[in-house]
Amino acid sequence: MNFFLETLRLLVLSLYYTLEALVKLVVPVRKKDVSGEIVLVSGAGSGIGRLVALEFARLHATLVLWDINAEGNEKTARLARERGAARVYVYLCDCSKKASVYEVAEQVKREVGDVSILINNAGIVTGKKFIDSPDALLEKTMEVNSIAHFWTYKAFLPAMIASNHGHLVSIASSAGLFAVNGLADYCSSKFAAIGFAESVALELLASGKNGIKTTIVCPYFINTGMFDGCKTKWPHLLPILDPNYAAKKITDAILREQVLLVMPRSLNFMLAVKNIVPVKLGILLGRYFGIFHIMENFKGRDKKD
Repeated sequence: MNFFLETLRLLVLSLYYTLEALVKLVVPVRKKDVSGEIVLVSGAGSGIGRLVALEFARLHATLVLWDINAEGNEKTARLARERGAARVYVYLCDCSKKASVYEVAEQVKREVGDVSILINNAGIVTGKKFIDSPDALLEKTMEVNSIAHFWTYKAFLPAMIASNHGHLVSIASSAGLFAVNGLADYCSSKFAAIGFAESVALELLASGKNGIKTTIVCPYFINTGMFDGCKTKWPHLLPILDPNYAAKKITDAILREQVLLVMPRSLNFMLAVKNIVPVKLGILLGRYFGIFHIMENFKGRDKKD
């Protein structure tokens, strides 16, 4: 009898959730008000971190900006104040070091308050084939792009759980969904970041903390300089994303409490077929979309700001 009832419940809710998703395609979810919320952005000194911070400044949030680049971070703060941020606090933090994350997090809690929207954005890329990558850079990639999320969650999630209010955001990558030739350590770190974020989201759901929202962002390459030199074979199908467009889409996804944002939309189709096609067909599709040659002319960002 339990099997029958649970199966019936599954079928009814499956239909309901499918219809709900279709309705949301036509009638967008109302955006939440973040004025007065304390928003922490790691890697705020340049690139997408800066642009997302400026989007939240426009929404009159209180900003907490973390970066290892003090000069770039101060510039972001200045721009944020000009755009209407309620308050802006700047901190020098090396997200690759647990001690630094914990120390600066305690300082934030004393000087600003409990962070209610945590945006884990800080990231680095080696840009070398695995066998040519120095051990120190491999470790650094994992420390910044994924392991740092452990420490920021440990630092700020308890207060969110206590109030059943908050939002955890992981700026990951499409390279955390699909392997890319020449990005072994980067892909590993982003796969890890996505798995971690999804797992903690399930923990919160299972414990009844439905007031804490989660958003995972998986963009294709964004034209911020981080992946300078990389080319896309079919720009109409897989375009290099404009930074301002990407920042607005990310902010909008957070405001609408969207669980997963994949950019561009064409990647959703690839994600859907990834695990159902034969391996050789998957490799053929990878060659067609240029995955084997994306990193051939990689240069990367010359400087952080």
